[in-house]
Amino acid sequence: MRTRSSVLTGTSSPSYWHLFAARRSWRYGCLDERLRDVADDKVAGVLVTDTQMRRLHHPYDGGADVFLTSSEERDRMRDRHADWLSSHPLGF
Repeated sequence: MRTRSSVLTGTSSPSYWHLFAARRSWRYGCLDERLRDVADDKVAGVLVTDTQMRRLHHPYDGGADVFLTSSEERDRMRDRHADWLSSHPLGF
């Protein structure tokens, strides 16, 4: 487990970032509490990745961004979870 804090200066107001990283064994439901905190806007900036950091899931209050290894993998994920996608004509 690693924790790091930084303050960005040189701007009109300082920005503070607190980073935390941990490696966890996967089990069903192990992220439920953290994802609920994101959905309730209690925490932000959560990133979930596989152990090789090839895929990234970035949840936020109102949705999530998913970064995959290829356009083919993206298309398979899109097709598998079509009911999760926005109905907006531009996909927003």
